[in-house]
Amino acid sequence: MIKSMTGFAAVTREDHRATIAVTIRALNHRHLDLQLRLPQSLAAIESEVRALVVKRVARGRVELSLSLQLRQTPGVEVEFNQEFGRALSAALDQARADGLVAGDLAPGDLLRLPQAITVRERQIGADEPLQAEIAARARDAVDAALADLDVMRAREGEHLRADLDARRTLVAGFVELIAAAADEGRAAMEERLSERVRELRTVLQADETVVAQEIVRMASRSDISEEVSRFRGHVSHWAILADGPEPCGRKLDFLLQEMNREVNTMGSKADGLRVSELIISAKAELEKMREQVQNAE
Repeated sequence: MIKSMTGFAAVTREDHRATIAVTIRALNHRHLDLQLRLPQSLAAIESEVRALVVKRVARGRVELSLSLQLRQTPGVEVEFNQEFGRALSAALDQARADGLVAGDLAPGDLLRLPQAITVRERQIGADEPLQAEIAARARDAVDAALADLDVMRAREGEHLRADLDARRTLVAGFVELIAAAADEGRAAMEERLSERVRELRTVLQADETVVAQEIVRMASRSDISEEVSRFRGHVSHWAILADGPEPCGRKLDFLLQEMNREVNTMGSKADGLRVSELIISAKAELEKMREQVQNAE
């Protein structure tokens, strides 16, 4: 199955407790490169988010951002540093005994001392039922965003496949023309050699059987039937991979390398008036296919 590696998806989930927003961007990459940005309060579900991504994406750079905004104002926690309080009280008692200060320590005095009183927002983790509910909703939002991303990548993959199939058909046609031109070129070469031998026969004495075998041997060096047969096999294999359920970008890239190698061999062996022109056209289309395959998962 051909899917594009590029895509975008954004999902927002809201209720009376919180707003959860998920944004996913997918770009081309040789391997799976996953970049996650989660709030600290949801760090515990990072491994689950990674598993959800790996389940749907096989290759590409995936940038996933998850944000959380609580609708309810979180409670606060106030903590009194008892050791500091006792030490401060003992120091003031000593100062009063020495006549350095007078009066008692008031609550307002403690509030002015950051070492005495600590005030902080209560974390979500402190409310386990709320933490579990928000984590579940975050996972659902990530899964929904990945589903939307998959739909977009599949839709772009359809356009990608249409272009690749058209070019594959074009290249296959070029190869068939190369095969026909090579056959014509080989027949013409055999005729030229035979004519030359007939011209030299009046001067040189040679065994006609040996000469005929040598002509066939030279002509066989320009035979590209094996390369053409392998290329046809690659074309058939391409269709099987594209129709299969698994991501096939890497396999198609390798297959294109093999197809290009076969065309190069044809160009070095075949002899004919149109062979060079057809080889150049086929290689140009294969290069365009290679560039397109770089976008396939």
